[in-house]
Amino acid sequence: MIDYNGILNPTVVAMKPSGIRRFFDIAASMDDVISLGVGEPDFPTPWQIRSAGIRSLERGKTKYTSNGGMMPLRRAVADYVARRYDLTYDPAGQVLITVGGSEAIDLSIRALVRPGDEVIIPQPSYVCYEPITRLAGGVPVIIQTKAEDDFKVTAEALRAAISPRTRLLVLPYPCNPTGAIMERADLQAVADLLRDTNIMVLSDEIYAELTFGDRRHVSPAAIPGMAERTLVVNGFSKAFSMTGWRLGYVCGPAPVIGQITKIHQYAIMCAPTTSQYAAIEALTNCDDAVQAMREEYDMRRRLMVDGFNRLGLTCREPAGAFYAFPSIASTGLTSEDFCEKLLYAQKVAVVPGTAFGAGGEGFVRASYCYSTDHIKEALHRIQIFLQSL
Repeated sequence: MIDYNGILNPTVVAMKPSGIRRFFDIAASMDDVISLGVGEPDFPTPWQIRSAGIRSLERGKTKYTSNGGMMPLRRAVADYVARRYDLTYDPAGQVLITVGGSEAIDLSIRALVRPGDEVIIPQPSYVCYEPITRLAGGVPVIIQTKAEDDFKVTAEALRAAISPRTRLLVLPYPCNPTGAIMERADLQAVADLLRDTNIMVLSDEIYAELTFGDRRHVSPAAIPGMAERTLVVNGFSKAFSMTGWRLGYVCGPAPVIGQITKIHQYAIMCAPTTSQYAAIEALTNCDDAVQAMREEYDMRRRLMVDGFNRLGLTCREPAGAFYAFPSIASTGLTSEDFCEKLLYAQKVAVVPGTAFGAGGEGFVRASYCYSTDHIKEALHRIQIFLQSL
């Protein structure tokens, strides 16, 4: 008999499964569940994007592309980030097309982090940064962002976290799960701290197109002096409702992108060809479709935030992404208990804040990428649940 415990990588064995998926799996086994748990747009991929993918298949465009991605797509990425975020990249050496933004994050951390290097990770935040850092042999250093700071990374907290071993700072904004954004002044304070250091920044900008009101996304790479130390990760899943197409990209300094490309070359070869053709259409001709989806999210956002506050679950206004992060402290329940009791009592699925780090205790994440009728019914059931307490 093989002793699997003896041959498996202990770092992998020690990793906890995603707390998001745990509640999703429980909900999937039940009938009549209203889920606010999964961050996946409910819109179909816009037709012109699907059509571009179909046309590529009909023309037999089904071969491998270059490791870095098709040059027309890399040019489209460079043009898009210049137009939308004032970023300048050479498509030949500073843009890599990846299998979703998730691969781009993994590649970036593996290319930069050596065993023992420290990676500063703000939490609550998306679940992947800490385990990927550990897989690379790095040491996660957690900054607990706070509601009173609108869940932003402050200069004071960052200064306290930096050490001689710091290799990388993750900036996951707009933020999943809090909906927080970092504005230009916030990023300038970060840039001032990092000046004259050798610390790189991994900026996960997958929700960059989903900011609301007059608040436009600002990339750290757009701050003077930051482009040379910033890797910008983005993709097509959220803004273009292309989750299943599995396509993303990373932009950054050519010496770093060159090394990241080597890992991608050996691990993946290239991103899906059909998806690349579809993505060219998305970047060049779909601003109106993105704007229409953003406006619908904004309406749902206000419906959900107002609903939580009306029910006595204090909820700050999320400025980006498509998540609300209400406090459930008034119930006296832990985040895990609240979610489990709500799921079994009223068949509403939300995600405990602790799925996104210990600092998420006392909060839950609710996604508003669902219809208004769906959200209204969920809020109605939550009201019944709260009255039962």
